[in-house]
Formats: sequence, structure tokens, C-alpha cells
Amino acid sequence: MGNMLKTTLLLASLTGLLVIVGRLIGGPSGMIIAFLFAIIMNFGTYWYSDKIVLRMYKAQEVTASEHPQLHNIVKKLATLADMPMPKVYIVHTAMPNAFATGRDPKHAAVAATTGILDLLTTEELEGVLAHEMAHVKNRDTLISAIAATIAGVISMIATWVQWAAIFGGLGGRDEEGSNNILGFLALAIVAPLAATIIQLAISRSREFAADEEGARISKKPWALASALEKLESGATLYRPRRGDVQASDNTAHMFIVNPLKGGGLSNLFRTHPATEERVARLRSM
Repeated sequence: MGNMLKTTLLLASLTGLLVIVGRLIGGPSGMIIAFLFAIIMNFGTYWYSDKIVLRMYKAQEVTASEHPQLHNIVKKLATLADMPMPKVYIVHTAMPNAFATGRDPKHAAVAATTGILDLLTTEELEGVLAHEMAHVKNRDTLISAIAATIAGVISMIATWVQWAAIFGGLGGRDEEGSNNILGFLALAIVAPLAATIIQLAISRSREFAADEEGARISKKPWALASALEKLESGATLYRPRRGDVQASDNTAHMFIVNPLKGGGLSNLFRTHPATEERVARLRSM
């Protein structure tokens, strides 16, 4: 199954899950309210998600005179990808990583951490930034933001239901006069879990697509493969320094490698595909 088709089906599943949640909590009117709420949040996501993320990580826009190497690489890749030159930012942290944001190629930004600039060679940095430019070109940044927003709406509704149950706001009966326990469990537990799994599946799918497109843009798949290996090791060994900006769970999927290490009981909860698999695919190119 193609990556874009898979992403479309996953987004449709996430939207369908939102419909079910709305139906469970308030019938047809609840379904409409959930949709309206999601539309409002997605509108905000479309216009402001890039500004929010850049501000969250205290990203500093740099000019060509301030950082000529980074600007030259991005400009070269923009030409090769036949897309507008995005704004260029630096995030002051020893964590080696990079991300892209923006709703479309005309309103995009790429950000590199000081840690990645110190770790990678020029060719490896080209591979990483080509990957990020591919995210922008394919509008993955918008897709991921929408997926995260819908999943967030579902989780928020589930949290409200849990608090309502604690304070006695739930306890009504269905048309047959029995407690709607199964509906409550699905809403409060299963729905947010399913939403998270779908959101992360979308994120993993888009990473494979960006690796492939980024390798085509830079024409150096081996450089991106080498960079991913270094970044995976760097993320594992990274220890926060005084003044470092820290990554958050809500935005971990945006980075080229997962900035948060520790944990996962299952591949279902990975924000990124396994680095070994990404590297193998790139080297096969």
C-alpha cells in the first residue's frame, strides 16, 4: 500500500473515531458538536501551529550572513526540490535533531539544533535537511498537525468524561434502561488509546515517505542513512545541559529521530519507524 493511501486511510479512521466518540457522548447532536470542535481546532492548527512550535522551542531565525552554511544548504535543496526557500531556524540545544513546520511550502520553516550542526558532516546535514524539505513539499507537517489535533480532541473529550464520572455527571441510562458501561469504557479508555495508535501510525508512514523523497532531492541516500545512525546514537547518549531546550511528548513526532528515549512496550507506540529499517531502505536505493 502506498504511503499516501495509507495516510489517507489512517486519517479517515481517526476522523471516524471522532464521530463515534461524539455519538457515544451525546448522540447525533454530540457528533455534530465534536465535529465543530475539531474544525475550530484544525483551523487554529492550520494558521498557527508553526508559530506555536517555533516559540515552544525558542527557535531563532538566522539570516544568510549569520549562518551561511545552513542557508546555502537549504537554498540548494529548495532549488533541487523546486520549492520556495523556507525560513531557517536554529534551536539552542545539544540534542542532535531537526524538524520542519508550516502549513505549505510557501509558509514553511526548517529548524536545526546546535547539537546536529556539531555532529554531522555537510553531506549528512544535507541529507537531514532534504528529509525535512520533503516533509514540507508533501505537506506532512500539516497532515501530522491535523492528526495530532484530532487525537488531542478525542483524548480531551475522554478526560472530560472521566471527570464527569468522578463527580457524578455520568450515570444516566440508555434507552433499554441499563447503564451504558461499555460505551463509557470505550470513550474513556479505548478511544484515546486508539487515537494515539492511529496518530503515531500516520507519523511513521510519513517518515518513510520523507526519507525516500529526501534521498531523491539530495541524491545522497547514503548520507541520510549515515546521519540517521549518528542521530539515533546521539539521541540515546544525549544528556540535557544547562539552558538546553527540552523536547515534549506532543511534538516528538516532528523531529527526524525520536528525541525522547526510554520506553515503548510495543512498536504501536513508536513515533518513528525503527532506525535500522529506515537505514536499510535508504541503502537499498
